Amino acid sequence: MRVLMMSTPAPTHFTPLVSLAWALRSAGHDVVVACQPDVVGAVASAGLNAVSIGDWYHVDDMMVARLENGQRPLETHARAALEEMGGYGRIWLMHARYLAGQYLDVARRYRPDLIVSDPLEFSALLVGGVLGVPVVQHRWGVDVFSGMARREVRPAFGPMCERLGLPELPEPDVVLDPCPPSLQDPETEPGWPIRFVPFNGNGTLPPWLHTEPAASRPRVVVSLGSRTLALNGVPLMRSILRAFESLPHLEAVATVDAAYRDEIGPVAANVRMIDPVPLHLLLDKCAAVVHHGGAGTTMTAGAFGLPQLVLAQLADQFGHGDRIAQVGAGIAVDNADGQNDSGLLAGEIDRLLSGPGFAEAARDLAEEIRRMPSPAQVTADLTRLAGA
Repeated sequence: MRVLMMSTPAPTHFTPLVSLAWALRSAGHDVVVACQPDVVGAVASAGLNAVSIGDWYHVDDMMVARLENGQRPLETHARAALEEMGGYGRIWLMHARYLAGQYLDVARRYRPDLIVSDPLEFSALLVGGVLGVPVVQHRWGVDVFSGMARREVRPAFGPMCERLGLPELPEPDVVLDPCPPSLQDPETEPGWPIRFVPFNGNGTLPPWLHTEPAASRPRVVVSLGSRTLALNGVPLMRSILRAFESLPHLEAVATVDAAYRDEIGPVAANVRMIDPVPLHLLLDKCAAVVHHGGAGTTMTAGAFGLPQLVLAQLADQFGHGDRIAQVGAGIAVDNADGQNDSGLLAGEIDRLLSGPGFAEAARDLAEEIRRMPSPAQVTADLTRLAGA
């Protein structure tokens, strides 16, 4: 079977699909990823092959341009109401309309039996509709907007669909859902379950993790992902790390690119700032995770059975924070004033580790993830779907 993977031009939108790509390759299928240059490095990091199309998209630059006076997203734009979440689809509308033709050229040469994409790559739906190839969309985690996003952008695709001989933007044939049912938004349309297997890029295990004695106090990992610091998030990281000044019984390990450390300034003796590293390398023997609510971080912490403090900034990050709090596996602080208050954060971190139920609920979530069908099992089902 020949599988064409397609991704919106953001590396973190692609990485949740990697475990399925590995399973497809391990089953003997051919996999190629068509993407813009923004994602090529992530594809190579996963040991996969890419076809680069179009120019750099630079979505982070576009997002920074919308921020005001050095503020981060949550300070500039209020949290969107649930019924407004479909508007995030418009960010990727222009990308899809301009590149659908190039994707079609690649697909016609490659002749796929199956197309797999992330949930906002609308070009995949167009390509699959034109070529009569089944399209599978793979969610990232808690999904509060992909169905609304398709409905939001469908009218704008009308003229293009008419030129391509399609009545409208098609629906995906299958939606794969790595989010455990208890965590998924209850209003989200059901999909095929697939077990989440952590992949946060490749990298080298930090030497101190295996050369230094085991931590004598609970370790909390602080990770704001690959984007938050670039979106004026340094003051947020500073607030989080200052919280540990009043938590000397804990050890914090924060992933912070060296370019931001001078701006963050000095930190307490129980805080270690390290270069960004694949998150799954850090979480063994960790007690909790403080993060921004990204799907990859939320799901990775969930797979390790760790309580989470979620400080969401935009888009589906709020959905992840809401659901983690609602299932009892963590705490969400979803307003800028609270996130900027180091004293409040210190109290929430302490409550996360000492409060009743958080650790047990987090372990239950991990067990639920382990019980989901493996990517290898799902590969067999997709092979039947493609008739290969």
